[in-house]
Amino acid sequence: MERMVIKSMVKWKNKPGHKPLIIQGVRQVGKTWLMREFGRLHYKNTAYIRFENNERMTELFSGDLDTERLMVGLEIEVRQKIVSGDTLIIFDEIQACPNALTSLKYFNENLPQYDIIAAGSLLGVFLHEGVSFPVGKVDFMKLYPMSFLEFLGAIGEESLQKLLESHDWQMIEIFRDKFIYFLRMYFYIGGMPEAIVKYLENKDFAAAREVQKQILQAYEEDFSKHIPKTDVQKTNQIWKSIPYQLAKENKKFVYSEIQKGSSAKTYEIALEWLIKSGLVHRIPRVSKPAMPLRSYANSSGAFKLFLCDVGLVSAMSNLDVHALLEGDALFIEFKGALTEQYVCQELKLIEDIDTAYWANEPPGNAEVDFIIQNGRQIIPLEVKSSTNLKAKSLSVYTKKFQPKTAIRTSLAGYKKAEYLIDIPLYAISQLREIC
Repeated sequence: MERMVIKSMVKWKNKPGHKPLIIQGVRQVGKTWLMREFGRLHYKNTAYIRFENNERMTELFSGDLDTERLMVGLEIEVRQKIVSGDTLIIFDEIQACPNALTSLKYFNENLPQYDIIAAGSLLGVFLHEGVSFPVGKVDFMKLYPMSFLEFLGAIGEESLQKLLESHDWQMIEIFRDKFIYFLRMYFYIGGMPEAIVKYLENKDFAAAREVQKQILQAYEEDFSKHIPKTDVQKTNQIWKSIPYQLAKENKKFVYSEIQKGSSAKTYEIALEWLIKSGLVHRIPRVSKPAMPLRSYANSSGAFKLFLCDVGLVSAMSNLDVHALLEGDALFIEFKGALTEQYVCQELKLIEDIDTAYWANEPPGNAEVDFIIQNGRQIIPLEVKSSTNLKAKSLSVYTKKFQPKTAIRTSLAGYKKAEYLIDIPLYAISQLREIC
């Protein structure tokens, strides 16, 4: 498999004076593989240290955090000489040793010539729990599930992957049916690397689904292990309600759909944990599409919640594998819930954009699925689940705000007419280049 984030890791490596790098991502997203693969491709040697259930390393870092002393201990642990520039040092499951996390400050200050990458499960939550972790001493990078482009490469369709990146829309249209078929597969299998690997072993969708169920089980076990007992049930309730809430016509997250009479205050701690863990994406509503976009989040706190991976949504929804064979029905299932989920996670992969959605006042009359800030542009993005291109809400928005660019994404082909650009769903990853 090839992960595109490795290109960003190479830039980090080549940047003078770079700091230790922390990779954040949910469990089973492929952090360990990524770090090892990066070391294999771009260094002579890798010094891999896993802190989970490693008493020696816990004891080493429990004493004086003198970096010269620590380096001697690391070399003994990995049984090799650690050479600056030639050796990549990997700290895996670093959350299991808070002092190792703290030590990154001192490595940056005292031994900046060594390249260190760290990762761990639930690190996003861990970093918010008061660990001694000075700001400005590390670089951060987020790892998400594999994108549709990466999925194409993983299943051996590199030629289609390159075709999408070429923006040769006439040629892309010729192979439209292939793109749609593989997009259907992606909606079912998703972007979790192990699910893709299991499918590829015997072209077995059931094997992929079994992996997804195991991942979901592991996430729910994390709730019990890491969340205060008073909030475990509430976290489970939010988590399990998301596919249902996305299947509504109005996809705004509503607490009373979980339990009658519930309010935001009841669930605020549980929701914050899910967001910090990276398991869910919170997309706020804006009533005014202006810059900076995040400053115009609606004061009422309205938002949509999406999961980290479309395959996990399909697994939680018990989507039958036969839906893959039913033409374009998969994109319309659950009122387009999977389609909007897919677009959300593809947008998350585009660096330095803010994402929200728009609804006019009073809410409900018109709603645009996503509003994105791309540089100095505010762009409305309407998601359609088929080739039906009627977009009344987008028309309301454009009349009111007159954007220079508006995007509609669907199963239809690429088209540009005045301010409106139609981008195929399977090409939404190319949004920035197109705009």
